[in-house]
Amino acid sequence: MATEIRVIGIEGLPEVTPGMELAALIVDAAKRQETPLEQDDVLVITQKVVSKAEGMLVDLDTITPSHLAKQWADEYGRDARLIEVALMQSRRVSRMDRGVLITETVHGFYCVNSGVDASNVPGESMVALLPKDPDASAARIAGEVRELTGIDAAVVITDSWGRPWRDGITNVAIGSSGIEPLRDYRGSTDPHGYDLQVTAIAVVDELAAAAELVMGKVDMVPAAIVRGYEYAASTSGVKELIRPPDRDLFR
Repeated sequence: MATEIRVIGIEGLPEVTPGMELAALIVDAAKRQETPLEQDDVLVITQKVVSKAEGMLVDLDTITPSHLAKQWADEYGRDARLIEVALMQSRRVSRMDRGVLITETVHGFYCVNSGVDASNVPGESMVALLPKDPDASAARIAGEVRELTGIDAAVVITDSWGRPWRDGITNVAIGSSGIEPLRDYRGSTDPHGYDLQVTAIAVVDELAAAAELVMGKVDMVPAAIVRGYEYAASTSGVKELIRPPDRDLFR
């Protein structure tokens, strides 16, 4: 385990629009601020810029809300069009109460409004969706970084979600490439001789949360480098973290 890591925010990216080459923008911005990517860095990127580059945007003016969306939005002062998009992006509704819509997304994630979000999206009626396949997005960006720099860097794509029983949101990983998402201690023995039976650490979530400390929500820093973390290379993605229904006590 590393005894020290460094987290570096990447500043100077332009407003990302559909079709932009996001990997090139990040590589160039890191060079300009004299912190170029290095071998075995972890590149952490917010979902929002990935979604923008991939064109995962919806104009709410094109959406006709259903009766359910209208009724619920009217009751809680919400935008019925956004609720309709959230329902369209869901597999099932987990909770729809007190103005909060929690869904299982088409990816298998559980989050508010299926991850549909209007923040940091230009245009009064525009919202961003989650990437179609965040693991595939991470793998593509990692490949483009390799082509541009010759460097193998892991990539983690993040979004900010709430958590049961705790106030406040935190960054979590919704996609990853090149890094084993779990550090599994099961079968190991702790310093007191206790056999660990259930301990598996979601390292990609911990890296996502650490990176949020330098990216922020309003600071226009959509990417960060985590340097010095010793991770296991892997072709697995965040899909590995999704708990099967038969082991999920919260569905």
